[in-house]
Amino acid sequence: MTLLGAVDDATGKIVALLFRPSEDQTGYLLLLRAIALTYGLPMAIYHDRHTILRSPKQPTLDDELAGTEPMSQIQRLLAELGIESIPAYSPQAKGRVERLWGTLQDRLVKEIAIAGITTMEGANSFLPGFIERYNARFAKAPTDPESAWVTLPKDLDLTYHFAVRESRTVRGDNCIQWQGRL
Repeated sequence: MTLLGAVDDATGKIVALLFRPSEDQTGYLLLLRAIALTYGLPMAIYHDRHTILRSPKQPTLDDELAGTEPMSQIQRLLAELGIESIPAYSPQAKGRVERLWGTLQDRLVKEIAIAGITTMEGANSFLPGFIERYNARFAKAPTDPESAWVTLPKDLDLTYHFAVRESRTVRGDNCIQWQGRL
C-alpha cells in the first residue's frame, strides 16, 4: 500500500491521509476532494515533482500556438480552482511533510499492527481516529487566527472538477480518436 497525505504547514495538522494500492492520480483526486470538503480550498499546495502532480511533457506546436502548456490532471484541477502549485526541488524544502512521513512510518505502522488491521479498507477506516489523536497531540494553533482556507463556492460541481478529463477534437469524418481507436 501507499499512503498519500497532506499537512497544513502553518499548524502541522494532518488534513488528510489515504491508503491506495499505489501512488496514483485517482488517489490524489480523492485526497484533494476530501481536503476541499473538510476545510475548503488551500491557497497553495507545496508538492514534490512527481509526474502525477506536474506534467513532464514539452509543449507541442499546437500547444504553443494555443498559448497552453501540457498539464497533468492534478495541475489542471489546481489551476481551475485557483490553487497555486509550488513544486519542491528537494526533500528538505518540504520539511514539515517529510518529518511527518518519518513519524507515520514509525507510529502509524505500529498502531495499525497493534490494532490487528491487515487490509487497505481496514487501514483507511483506522485513519480518521488516528488523525484526530495525532492532531490533538501535535498540531499547533495558527499564529494568525484568520483562516487561509478558501470556502468552496456553493455552485462548485465537485464531480466535474475532481474527475479525469481529456479533450478530443472531432475530425472531419465526425469521429474522435481515443487511445489509438476511432
